[in-house]
Amino acid sequence: MNKKLIMLVLVAAALVSTGRVFADPAPAPASPPKERVTGIGGVFFRASDPAALARWYQDKLGIDPVPADYGQKPWAQEAGPTAFAPFPKDTKFGKSDQGWMMDFRVKDLDAMVAQLRASGVVVKVDATTYPNGRFAHLHDPEGNPIELWEPKAKG
Repeated sequence: MNKKLIMLVLVAAALVSTGRVFADPAPAPASPPKERVTGIGGVFFRASDPAALARWYQDKLGIDPVPADYGQKPWAQEAGPTAFAPFPKDTKFGKSDQGWMMDFRVKDLDAMVAQLRASGVVVKVDATTYPNGRFAHLHDPEGNPIELWEPKAKG
C-alpha cells in the first residue's frame, strides 16, 4: 500500500474509534429563555367610593393604599403561592355581574375571621379543610367578593 492510502486508513480508523465519524451534527443553538411575569404588580377595579373602599381594605385587611407619590412605598405582600384561575362565566360568587374575586393569603384564618367579625364584618368560614388549606368568604362594602385562604402547613 502506498503511504497516502495507509495514512487515510489510519485517520479513518481514528475517527471511527473516537466516534467522530458518526457523531451528531452540532446541536442547534439554545433558544433564549422565555420571559415570565414574576408576580402580581397591582389589582385595579372600579369602585363607587375609591377612597372609602381603600380605607376599608386598610382597616380590615391591612392592605396599604396606593402611595400618594413615588417617594412612598406601596403595600408589600409576603412571597407565597398565587392561584391564577379563569372561571366559567356561570361560577357562583359575588354578584351575578361580578367578573372577579380577590383571594388573600392569611397566616391564621381563625384569628383573621375573629378580628373581622369583631369589627362587624360578616364572614362565612368553609367547614371543609382542603388539601391546599382552609377558606373563608366575605364581601367588601361595595359587595365585591373576597376569599381568605390559609395555605396548608408544609410538613
